[in-house]
Amino acid sequence: MIEIADFEEVTRIRMSREVDGKPVYWVAAYLVDGLLVDTGCAHTADELVAALEGRRLDLVVNTHFHEGHVGADRAIMERFGVPVLAHRDSVPRIGLAPELNPYQEYVWGYPQPASVSTLGAQVDTAAYHFEVIETPGHSAGHVALFEREKGWCFTGDIFITERPKVIRADEDAVRLMGSMRMLAALPSDRLVLFTSMGKVVEDGREALLACADYLQELKDRVRGLQEQGLTPIEIRERVFGEGSSLAVMTGGHFSSDNLVASLLA
Repeated sequence: MIEIADFEEVTRIRMSREVDGKPVYWVAAYLVDGLLVDTGCAHTADELVAALEGRRLDLVVNTHFHEGHVGADRAIMERFGVPVLAHRDSVPRIGLAPELNPYQEYVWGYPQPASVSTLGAQVDTAAYHFEVIETPGHSAGHVALFEREKGWCFTGDIFITERPKVIRADEDAVRLMGSMRMLAALPSDRLVLFTSMGKVVEDGREALLACADYLQELKDRVRGLQEQGLTPIEIRERVFGEGSSLAVMTGGHFSSDNLVASLLA
């Protein structure tokens, strides 16, 4: 399943595996002036390649190595002969078959390993200049792309929602806060976020700061409860109740317990 829409000069391409006519989970790629940011998942690789036919495509940049962002790298390289770039810490991971949990295989599928090249400090297209900003917290080798004149910021998975209740087991909530505040401080009259799920957030600075402030308040709260002698599970129950259904669906890979543990670390 694929949906295409434009925001200013950016083409948003939302993709999802389709089951019973419904999307399972949206991921997004963005095409601007011949630059494609991320390539979605393996389940939609053929659809993305077909959607790119007849469009100008000069270069691909992966924000990070996760399977929902690199799934069509190899297919695009083989069909269009364009280079794919990623952060130096993501490059070796994209070149290997990943180890996925069952839910990851179902939702996104196994990407074919691809030989991608190392991303530099900037990406230039004919009309735009994108600064590459290292944004730790979600994964190793995660970057955002920032176009200063337009105020565009392609954030990958650094920002999803203003009040997250779950994170992955390997995420660092404190470093996420730092990355969000760093992006919010970027020098531009405006900051438009192009997120990994396809949501375009026009008040991006406010959204980033709201999420960072929420996580800081949550950190203070859970550490206060820890000082009172509560265990991490008791803290999660006090703050989030039973937690999210995602914990069950993902075997605990996405959970409120992970968020509490990260804030207590």
